[in-house]
Amino acid sequence: MEELIALFESHTGLENPKCAKIAGEGSNRCYYRLTAGNHSVVGVKGESVEENNAFIEISSHFSKKGLPVPKVLAHSEDKLYYLQEDLGDTSLFKYISKGVATGNFSEEEEAMLMKTVALLPDLQFKGGDGMDFSVCYPQPAFDRRCVMWDLNYFKYMFLKPLRLDFSESRLEDDFERMCGDLLEENSETFLYRDFQSRNVMVKDGNPYFIDFQGGRRGPIYYDVASFVWQARAKYPDSLKEKLVEGYLAAAKKYRSIDDAQFKERLRLFVLFRNLQVLGAYGFRGLYEKKAHFIESIPFAVANLKDLLRGGFPNYPYLSDLLMKLVELPSLQIKEKPSEKPVLKVLVYSFSYKRGIPEDPSGNGGGYVFDCRGVHNPGRYEQYKPLTGLDEGVIRFLEDNGEVFRFLENIYALADAHVARYIERGFSHLMFSCGCTGGRHRSVYSAQHLAEHIAKKFGVEVELIHREQDITQVFNA
Repeated sequence: MEELIALFESHTGLENPKCAKIAGEGSNRCYYRLTAGNHSVVGVKGESVEENNAFIEISSHFSKKGLPVPKVLAHSEDKLYYLQEDLGDTSLFKYISKGVATGNFSEEEEAMLMKTVALLPDLQFKGGDGMDFSVCYPQPAFDRRCVMWDLNYFKYMFLKPLRLDFSESRLEDDFERMCGDLLEENSETFLYRDFQSRNVMVKDGNPYFIDFQGGRRGPIYYDVASFVWQARAKYPDSLKEKLVEGYLAAAKKYRSIDDAQFKERLRLFVLFRNLQVLGAYGFRGLYEKKAHFIESIPFAVANLKDLLRGGFPNYPYLSDLLMKLVELPSLQIKEKPSEKPVLKVLVYSFSYKRGIPEDPSGNGGGYVFDCRGVHNPGRYEQYKPLTGLDEGVIRFLEDNGEVFRFLENIYALADAHVARYIERGFSHLMFSCGCTGGRHRSVYSAQHLAEHIAKKFGVEVELIHREQDITQVFNA
């Protein structure tokens, strides 16, 4: 951390930045947000110099091409640490969280997905043009070694732990045939490698692309398969078709493409990507015991089951083995009870003099936000009889913009938490906003937080201004 702070101070000329760790689920790199004054950057500590160098060099190349990626602002001499542009906290996966949770994607969510997939050819063709692929890590190209690594990753990290009886020799025969089929086309395009909604940030209504350090020279099909068939996104078939069509329309400005041939070849890459993903889930989940990856396995298996309905006659033994795998009871998506829990959010305003509200669900109270750092209208006679719902107090709080900055931080935490609770099927979440008297700042903040959550997520929100004995319900 000291190295990142020193890098920030050297780059910005500002001292003592605030540092907050940014959560990551599948990476060994550590991310931090460093802020001071009007400057906010993301600091990265990586364990591999070669991997860090790949990101730094590819980012520089993409930036020169005008592609929407975070610029690298500074790096340490040894390249173990670097600073990159801060693109905020809204990943594409978070942006579409309501659709992921309900299975019904709104027009706004679909539009952002279409905008994202239409930019993919720019990364592949424009980004690949003139790139020095020798900087890529761990391989400069999608080649036989890469393919066999991933197929054996699936075999050893996922298939063997399931203790399915299989002929390793016959399986390897099919792997060899698949490898030859995957590599039958030469390509000079950039293969992103992990192009999925968690690696896309949405800022000012536009997608930006991150975590491309594993990219290399390779075929265009792989990234389409990664994005459209992302296991946890659970896109309906109709949306998958739209996304593929959107990609093809955008890619044809770079290359003439036969749609039918593309889609047939894409099926092969969807199969291959599914096997690679299950290998990764096996390692991160079954070996490292990371809950998110264990929870994701049934969704990847469901993807594979759908895909196998079309058949893969070139790989008969692998197909038979996968058909047995996708029927294993332990790998099925657990059906929710008919009375599926629906998230209800409880928002309180309160006075610290009377104590923090108790959580009626017994879950421990969720977040408690202290509003006493905001300038207090209650110190002025004309505002004392009013509350944070009255026009005079609202104008007082909003005039200098301080309360907006305070709420922006609350919204960022609340959005991430609500989205995750919806995704995991939880039924209750509580936020409390407190101030000295529970009358002005806390009432204003709680009111705006409740309205924000209700509008953005469409869940039921119960708002309680405890000290005024006011209850308002925003229905789902």
